[in-house]
Amino acid sequence: MTRKNVLVFRELPADQLARLQAAHDVTVANPRVPAQRDAFFAALPQAQGLIGSSFRIDEAVLAHAPRLEVVSSISVGVDNYDLAALKQRGIVLCNTPGVLTETTADTIFALVMATSRRLVELALHVREGRWTRNIDETLFGWDVHGKTLGILGFGRIGQAVARRAALGFGMPVLYHNPFAVDLPELGGRARLAPLEALLGAADIVVSTLPLTDETRGLMDARRFAAMKPGAIFVNGSRGGIVNEADLLAALDSGHLRAAGLDVFAVEPLPPDSPLRTHPQVTALPHIGSATHETRHAMAVLATNNLLQALGGERPAATVE
Repeated sequence: MTRKNVLVFRELPADQLARLQAAHDVTVANPRVPAQRDAFFAALPQAQGLIGSSFRIDEAVLAHAPRLEVVSSISVGVDNYDLAALKQRGIVLCNTPGVLTETTADTIFALVMATSRRLVELALHVREGRWTRNIDETLFGWDVHGKTLGILGFGRIGQAVARRAALGFGMPVLYHNPFAVDLPELGGRARLAPLEALLGAADIVVSTLPLTDETRGLMDARRFAAMKPGAIFVNGSRGGIVNEADLLAALDSGHLRAAGLDVFAVEPLPPDSPLRTHPQVTALPHIGSATHETRHAMAVLATNNLLQALGGERPAATVE
């Protein structure tokens, strides 16, 4: 196979970097690191393959990469990529679906549990030395089992969350999706519902939606007002789906009980964001797939995709 020029724009595990180096000429430069940004743009003109994540690859970046053939993203979401510009240039875009489904669903359901049972707040209560007597009802949480779960989006991750909820916690599941999905193992416990009906009936609403023009800002003041009083909102997909000011207003008014957030409109979360310290918000640093096993599996799939594309084969996971 002809050796080509590969630009790694997010650090890879050593074994996957070695695979690339055995087959191609590799430059590693993360443009999010100030000291490496110039090296990234210096390598772009010769790059035939890119692999990485968490950096916007748009028309302005692509203008520096006339030889580019493939971009392999170490992610499922592709909102960081200018799909139209890539398509116009005939550049293949790959991603890593499937390998992070179960881990991300674990994280989302952990947020469901943490927000409803006030786990982070109560752990701090102990750590800070404030547990001096048996807690009273001011610190009680709320049951998860048996509550109605609403899921926005019902792809792989949404379905994995539904299995945990319905089979593990006896939760009726409503989901909003463009089409019905048959999951026989749930025995009819998951039901397709219009958005407004779901919001009005669910005790806990979880977003597993991709970020698109249609979903950007979907959860705004009107949609939060449509949620059941005292409901909980959990976002494990993309921060841009939520109007964060409207979410804060719904929490401050008492209409929503709590929110669990793993994603934000701006990441890392700015120091002055009220979401950092709001007493009703459980905030995580975008850790949906952040386990050793899953991140390595994502890197393996992304490396496979890149090697296949540069070798003239059809990658295992392409974005059409």
